[in-house]
Amino acid sequence: MQTVAIIGGGVSGLISIKCCLDGDLLPTCYEMTNDIGGLWNYDANVIDGKASVMKSTEVNTSKEFMAFSDFPPPIDYANYMHNTKLLEYYRMYALKFNLMKYIRFRRRVIRIEPTNDYEKTGCWLIYSIDTDEKNEICEKFDAVMLATGHHAYPRLPTFPGLDKFKGEKLHSWQYKTPHGFEDKTVLIIGIGSSAGDMAVELGHIAKQVYVSTRRGTWVYNRVGPNGWPVDMYRTNTILATIQKYSPWLMNRLIERELSKKFDHELYSLKPNHRPLQQHPFINDDLPNRILSGLVILKPNVKEFTSDGHGVIFEDGTQIDHIDCILMATGFNISFPYLNETILSVKDNKIQLYKFVWPPHLIHSTLAVIGLIQPWGAINPMAELQARWAVRIFKRELKLPSHMKMNENIHERFNQMCERYVTSPRHTIQVDYIEYCNELADEVGCRPDILFYLLNDFKLGWFLLFGPCTPYRYRLQGPNQWKDARQTIFTQNERVEYPLRCQCRNRQNQSIKYTIIPMSIFSLIFVILILLII
Repeated sequence: MQTVAIIGGGVSGLISIKCCLDGDLLPTCYEMTNDIGGLWNYDANVIDGKASVMKSTEVNTSKEFMAFSDFPPPIDYANYMHNTKLLEYYRMYALKFNLMKYIRFRRRVIRIEPTNDYEKTGCWLIYSIDTDEKNEICEKFDAVMLATGHHAYPRLPTFPGLDKFKGEKLHSWQYKTPHGFEDKTVLIIGIGSSAGDMAVELGHIAKQVYVSTRRGTWVYNRVGPNGWPVDMYRTNTILATIQKYSPWLMNRLIERELSKKFDHELYSLKPNHRPLQQHPFINDDLPNRILSGLVILKPNVKEFTSDGHGVIFEDGTQIDHIDCILMATGFNISFPYLNETILSVKDNKIQLYKFVWPPHLIHSTLAVIGLIQPWGAINPMAELQARWAVRIFKRELKLPSHMKMNENIHERFNQMCERYVTSPRHTIQVDYIEYCNELADEVGCRPDILFYLLNDFKLGWFLLFGPCTPYRYRLQGPNQWKDARQTIFTQNERVEYPLRCQCRNRQNQSIKYTIIPMSIFSLIFVILILLII
């Protein structure tokens, strides 16, 4: 039996273990902490090389999209889960498929090297240390899956005078709770998801919160039409097709929709770029904090004052006293346990074929799982990556030539440069449906919608117009799941149940399937496209 080393016990690591077992491979997972969950396992301590959410973090994608493709979340779980609930769901998954026995906890991988006979065998040596006893162990494996993510090594920008600042300086990676920020003047630099969450949370207790942004941002809501999770309405095959072939129209429609919530220009948030040119910023509460004056938007920082207390912005405005700076400036991609000849990162860019495979290696026995920044949920993508990797390890599939893989990498990089504003965070961007389908084509599990429309019309209609949840990738191909079809039909019940069950004394109304309004919504877009063409 082929052996596979999996680095990291977060969600991508758990998925990798499960996929290896499905493929009759023997996995061994190395996890540096004493528990699973990775990023989503809140830790009040700051540990070098470990990612952790804030205590208050909730997911930005709804539970049906965060789901494992053959293990839907409990019906009573909230649609946008708190991190503790998401971790519970991961524990259920690990228990259901008996994954825990394959994990070695408190083992930090310090080095990965090819064996002396690598050119012949493709095998790897994993050097790890026990975090308690500090003893080093070396073990040999037939293949390796790297599942350590990209939220563990903070990126810290420099500004003139920052070294003289006398207040507290933290990265969002170090921020856990609002405790200790009471009645302080806080400057948050950056406007990604972490910046928004910190600003909203601190707005209630700090003396004043300022958010400095270079470009501004388009603000998306979790709550969509009729109070449904927005991704259940908008993430479907028809809309993804329109976005791919008519991005200008989709940009216009998104701008119109987002501007109905509030005037981005009036709130000093409107950027010069279009919505599809940046990673989405999702926050339901930031406009309220701005409207109440608890959060004030400022332009990019020019410099910090010589007295070590103040800051000057590029528009010439100045704040004389800042107590604390929070850098919400993203993360660096890093693999400290790998030699650069195996996997190199430059300017936060990494050379990977379809974000999984180093193209220059002689053997396809090292795969990267979950190193993506998606428009949508990451779990289904990581699962498809792992399923593909297992089939490659087993030699059921073969990768293209080194030349073709490099051509694909350069083409994808050029596409990202053309679409997105220049930023270190836009080097591993993918669109949810397009990338999932691309991986599913490789695995051999992409559902044939035309086939289902002709032979199972109800299912085909759901696949075409309904939300593109991960269960569809278990309908056909390897490792099918017999309950996939029924799980697709019942996903709307799982969305509505946690809302309806809060008031059991009220008359329970019949479930309204969102497939109808979504279909109408999508058909209108199709008609618009045809009229324009």
